[in-house]
Order: sequence, then C-alpha cells, then structure tokens
Amino acid sequence: MQLRYTINRSAKRRKLTITVERDRSVVVHAPDGISDEKIEQIVSSKRQWIYEKLNHPQKYQNLPHAPGKELVSGESAFYLGRQYRLEIVKTGLSEIQFSHRFLIPDMQAAKQTDALREWYIGKAKEKIVPRVKHHASQLGVDVAKVKIVDNRFRWGSCTMNDNVNFNWRLIKAPMFVIDYVIVHELAHLIENNHTPRFWNIVRAQAPTMEKAKTWLKENGQLLEQML
Repeated sequence: MQLRYTINRSAKRRKLTITVERDRSVVVHAPDGISDEKIEQIVSSKRQWIYEKLNHPQKYQNLPHAPGKELVSGESAFYLGRQYRLEIVKTGLSEIQFSHRFLIPDMQAAKQTDALREWYIGKAKEKIVPRVKHHASQLGVDVAKVKIVDNRFRWGSCTMNDNVNFNWRLIKAPMFVIDYVIVHELAHLIENNHTPRFWNIVRAQAPTMEKAKTWLKENGQLLEQML
C-alpha cells in the first residue's frame, strides 16, 4: 500500500518530525535543506509506526450518521461539556446571548452559523487563555504567545518559538478536558517527545488525564460539528 504524506518545510526547523493528524493525514515537518529522497527514506523507515498511528482509535473517522444539525429552536449545542437548547429569537436581539440556553437572532442560516462560531471563539479566548497562564505558572514554563486557532484536526500545538495554539472547538468540551489539552501542550516546552517523563509531567499537573483522553476519544468528533 502506498503511503501518502505531505511535506511542510521551514527554515527555522532543525529536525524532521512526522505527525499523523486526527483525520489520518500524514504530515512531514522538515528543515529546508533536506531532499525529497531523504524524506522518503525516513518515512519508509517509520512505516510501521505510522500505520500503528493511522489505526489508532482516536484518529478521525466518518460518523455513522449524517453530521450536523440545523440551527433551529429545539436543537442543542455543546458548551463546556454540556448540551444547551437553542432558541431562535425573532425580534429585539442583535447578537447571540447565553443564559442556560443559546438565544440566537433570527437571520440567514449562514449568518447564524458564523455568529455561533464567533461566539465560541470569543468564549475560548475568555476561558482558555487564563487557564494556559495558570498551568504555565504551575509548571514553571514561559509561553511566548497563546492563540485560539481554527485547526479542525488538532486540539492544540506547541511551536518552536514557545507559542501555544488551541482549537476554538475545545470550548465545547468540559473544563477538565480543556485543562488536559493545555497541560499536554505546555509539557512539550519541558519534554519535546512523548516519553515516560512527558506523561509523568502531564499526569502530575492534570490528574484526570486518562478520563480526559477517554472523553475526547468518545466525543471528539462531535466537537468538530457546529452543533
């Protein structure tokens, strides 16, 4: 079977790494100077590891039913691990409000979807960024910048410049899951690879790590839908 992968080169990168994203795409992150032939040799040497990752149960698979629901009164949407009822308000409301339910202005469906997405992004900035600063202080690491990003197949990432990025969709998950993802990325500032030491650091700072991993395994795909 031919192994397909994409190559992302960077002048700042010194070491080649391979990631298998949740959508089962294989990405090679490589320094500028390395040839395609050398990359192919390295990927070939890692084939068994890559196939193990591709078959991991947490990787993205198509849902058994048609994804997504409509933004109509009576439907529900996730926020911090719980589902809340949607109510379309025909008059007197110019933006989404939340009070134990989502109050959404009556407008075109596309605009409603955009408004809900922007609401989620705003809440992610409001709630995730302070938690990053808290955990960074507890771990004794310095973070250059915290960004809330739109990266459908990764919950978080840590860059070579000590920036940490988090998927806005995380705000739909419970706070113990959000804390786990934050600690996971911050731990990479101490230990780059997933070594036993790395997992010990994560577990010490996020004692509900296994519970969080299980929650993401069972519910992660639902977070990728708008509703």
